[in-house]
Amino acid sequence: VGHCHPDVVKAAHEQNQLLNTNSRYLHDNLVDYAERLSKTLPEKLCIFYFLNSGSEANDLALRLARQYTKHKDVIVLDHAYHGHLTSLIDISPYKFRNLEGQKEWVHVAPVPDTYRGLYREDHKDPVTAYANEVKNIIEQAHNRGRKIAAFFVESLPSVGGQIIPPAGYFQKVAEHVHKAGGVFIADEIQVGFGRVGKHFWAFQLQGEDFTPDIVTMGKPIGNGHPLACVATTKEIAGAFADTGVEYFNTFGGNPVSCAIGLAVLDVIEKEHLQAHAMEVGNFLMKLLNEQKIKHPIIGDVRYQCPIYI
Repeated sequence: VGHCHPDVVKAAHEQNQLLNTNSRYLHDNLVDYAERLSKTLPEKLCIFYFLNSGSEANDLALRLARQYTKHKDVIVLDHAYHGHLTSLIDISPYKFRNLEGQKEWVHVAPVPDTYRGLYREDHKDPVTAYANEVKNIIEQAHNRGRKIAAFFVESLPSVGGQIIPPAGYFQKVAEHVHKAGGVFIADEIQVGFGRVGKHFWAFQLQGEDFTPDIVTMGKPIGNGHPLACVATTKEIAGAFADTGVEYFNTFGGNPVSCAIGLAVLDVIEKEHLQAHAMEVGNFLMKLLNEQKIKHPIIGDVRYQCPIYI
């Protein structure tokens, strides 16, 4: 919504003057914000955990998946990056290949890139071919006595090259993962909140018939303020609560953070920023594709909004 947006600054300032406390103390802002977020998501994603960063969100998603499935192993895409915590470095090929290497419980699937990947646009069915790569990984893991907790993926792989997975890929992968007793985690930390223009969430590019089991959010959620969220189902949250070890985050979901989160959603809606992203994005893609026609050295055009705030 733009650096130092006045509406966001005002919301933070006003709430700071009233009250800010840890999340053991109930406050309407947290409930109001969860309700606002729920309206942007499929109905089954109705339980929300608030945190301070995308890395915290992805770490919690991993914990939720493992507690719900009672499994440990995770499937990720090649080149993926999911955060800087130890647990997330372990599932980020972009990082672990330069550090301690791949853990035995981590399985790496090829990026569903139809331009430069294993199966390209000229393949008769790249969606099924890429999904079958995940299916094969699951079968190989089972043959070694391992069990899959989650398929963990950015809805639009960014470090891997701003890849747009072919529509239907997530549905087919989810089918294989669910059959193996795992869950599907969509990392929307860099691509959520209307940035894809056509939809509020990037996973919705796959079609209306697809809903992840867990969605993680960060970066744009607070417009630079440390705020993040995990959305999941009642069943997964219930399994997590059944441990008797409550989830607590001192600053996650505090009144000021939630006031800022609400202000961000207000600005996105009031200033029609999702439609703006679509209009500007389409205009830029049109110009870039004209350059592609003009210059044969350009093979493919892909674009993602700036990711840092």
